[in-house]
Amino acid sequence: MAADPGAPIGVFDSGLGGLTTVRELRTLLPGEDILYFGDTGRVPYGTRGRDTIVDYTRQDIAFLLSKHVKTIIAACGTVSSTYPAEEGRALPVGYTGVVQAAAHAALKVTKTGRVGILGTEATVRSGSYQVALAAGDRKVKSFACACPLFVPLVENGHFAPDDPMAHLAAEEYLGPIKEAGVDTVILGCTHYPLLWGVLERQFGPGVALIDPGRQAALAMRDKLAQEAMLNPRETGGRVEYYVSDEPSRFNALAGIFLPEDAAASARQIHVEKYDLDLILKGAMPGVE
Repeated sequence: MAADPGAPIGVFDSGLGGLTTVRELRTLLPGEDILYFGDTGRVPYGTRGRDTIVDYTRQDIAFLLSKHVKTIIAACGTVSSTYPAEEGRALPVGYTGVVQAAAHAALKVTKTGRVGILGTEATVRSGSYQVALAAGDRKVKSFACACPLFVPLVENGHFAPDDPMAHLAAEEYLGPIKEAGVDTVILGCTHYPLLWGVLERQFGPGVALIDPGRQAALAMRDKLAQEAMLNPRETGGRVEYYVSDEPSRFNALAGIFLPEDAAASARQIHVEKYDLDLILKGAMPGVE
């Protein structure tokens, strides 16, 4: 599986959230082709056990590898916090998550050294962001908060800045983070930037929000440039979208965040049929 600079960038998430990363990649690297997979049939990942998340991740990666991508972004805080780092390093193409890039950005922004982390239950349980922050600066104090309703709210279209359901959930979750006096908050799930307007109103202008999707896209741009793996085109990149559930709802919501010409082409695939071990051995034909 030798990587080709002209091959697409593979991006995956449990559902809509990874579109925030796709949006940033399209802005930063307009000549790159992108292949996106949203596991809409099994969203959310954040409330599931570790073994289930790892199994799902392996299937997601297997699908992207079957499409001959040149690198993979796990645009999902839960996956980035759970999938074993050694497995990611052993893949035949580059693999990156969102945790390290977001933590690095938060360390650059914070002035008080008090950083909040919003994440799924699995992400908070893993302690991944806390570890990454401490590795960068042991003086930083981090305060994590699980927000399990945020993903289903986004997936069902409740993310407008004035959405009452979103604000009710935010008020329920964010009290301890506000009381901790943080000046920077990592949105530790790529769904959460879709709630940007809600969270800005909740925290106020004195708190900086860190978008993990944007930070992952910036890190990927730099990595591809260092490895001479950027597509030589400067414009004209295309995006293909795949989902594991009936695509009509994904298409309707995706159009809010992406250019009009990108949102109506999602195809449904049976991701559970993809086996990472067989893909790595070259023994598995396409099963779409």
